[in-house]
Amino acid sequence: MSDPREIVRAGYDAISQRYADWSSAGWPTREWVGKLLELLPEQSDVLEIGCGNGEPAARLLAARHRYTGVDISSAQLERARAHVPGATFVQADYTAFEPPAQVDAVVAILTTTHVPREEHAELLHRIAGWLRPDGLLLATFGSADLPDEYADWLGAPMFFSHYDAETNLRLVTDAGFDLVEHAVVPMIEEGHGEVQFLWLVAKRA
Repeated sequence: MSDPREIVRAGYDAISQRYADWSSAGWPTREWVGKLLELLPEQSDVLEIGCGNGEPAARLLAARHRYTGVDISSAQLERARAHVPGATFVQADYTAFEPPAQVDAVVAILTTTHVPREEHAELLHRIAGWLRPDGLLLATFGSADLPDEYADWLGAPMFFSHYDAETNLRLVTDAGFDLVEHAVVPMIEEGHGEVQFLWLVAKRA
């Protein structure tokens, strides 16, 4: 079976323009980034993993904070640097990435579902270690049970994998977080109809 990481990297490179035209319309990203911004002191250190093309989360976060975005796709990062020139961007596989210092918040929006779900528990423990005491996590997860799936998405091969919402909430708390707010939110994906993701804000316990 092909490497999920290489499928995700090549897929997002291939659909760079299509994703830019399609992404975030009608999504709750701005609302949930706003929830995080209300909790963060000004000029906090924020790390976003799977930052994509920088819209809208990187732009919103970098306007008020010291922002670093990490993504595996060079094409997405090229767009992100153009959208948010004052931010720092790093090309890396975030499942193997280590920040040089602890941060005040980690953001992972619509990206964990591209990581094999058997790795989610370890990833969450690593994220907890990246955060300073009382650091915050804004993240999305799948809301239904989905073993590894290889599918065509927006015209390119893509990889998906996630647990149901209840399991994901347990993994987050097991990793040392206290839940601040969470909700399963329906979203409309063009060409795919309604999908539901678990959105949450949590604090390092």
